[in-house]
Amino acid sequence: MKTDKVWFVTGASKGMGLSLVKKLIGEGYRLAATSRESQRLVDAVGHAEGTQFLPLEVDLTSAESIHQAFERTVAHFGKVDVLVNNAGYGIGGAVEEINQEEIKDSFDINVMAVIKTMQSAMPYFRQQQSGNIINISSIAGFAPGIGWAMYAATKYAVTGLSEVMAEDVKEFGVKVTVVAPGAFRTEFLEDSSLVFAKKKIEGYSAIRASHEKYAAMNGTQIGNPEMLAQVLIDLVGNPNPPIRLYLGSDAYSRATEKVNLLAEELENNKQISYSTDFN
Repeated sequence: MKTDKVWFVTGASKGMGLSLVKKLIGEGYRLAATSRESQRLVDAVGHAEGTQFLPLEVDLTSAESIHQAFERTVAHFGKVDVLVNNAGYGIGGAVEEINQEEIKDSFDINVMAVIKTMQSAMPYFRQQQSGNIINISSIAGFAPGIGWAMYAATKYAVTGLSEVMAEDVKEFGVKVTVVAPGAFRTEFLEDSSLVFAKKKIEGYSAIRASHEKYAAMNGTQIGNPEMLAQVLIDLVGNPNPPIRLYLGSDAYSRATEKVNLLAEELENNKQISYSTDFN
């Protein structure tokens, strides 16, 4: 397998990002990886030669911090070929419970950071007329669950953004894939990756039950992050990677149910849809 591509991975100190970084290092790839605390990333990854692995402390809410990270990556490795936008976190609660600061924080990391990293990567990709962008969305970005409206909003944004981006940059030889995982056995359901609205309003029993269900799932998720990491590596080796990719049997099932529901609703309301045309 050719390992000449240089990767740039965000949110790499835990979860899917850490699994990917370790696998990339193990297979001989060169890569830069980001975390809010570079030492935490170094400790999580363990020993890796400096010529192969560049840990970066990056503030993903800052365009300048991201821009400098790409400059350091290219200065260190001579190029960058693959961007993986993995950083993100879940936020639960009813829409009226979540305050403006909580909303802004979630969009800053889950959406705006994706935009900023792509803006920093594209000048390099355009110049070399090649590149891969892999944006990690979620099955919640297509078939969301009750109690996660704001999280779904961020992941829908990543999905839509990626779908159009894939068409926009095709002429430069750049390939974009948005990955929608189901439940993977990482720290995502722990406090470090999941937050809830501070405000609680009485009566949202279905939302509370949904949150309890997800909390009880922690440690038993069906998805294997090691296998996900391999899929991402294989994506970059694929000359025609999919634009949308659902990972995990649970994600596939939820997506299938949603597709069937959409098809049914479209047909049931077809007459109404056509009724708004000029005669």
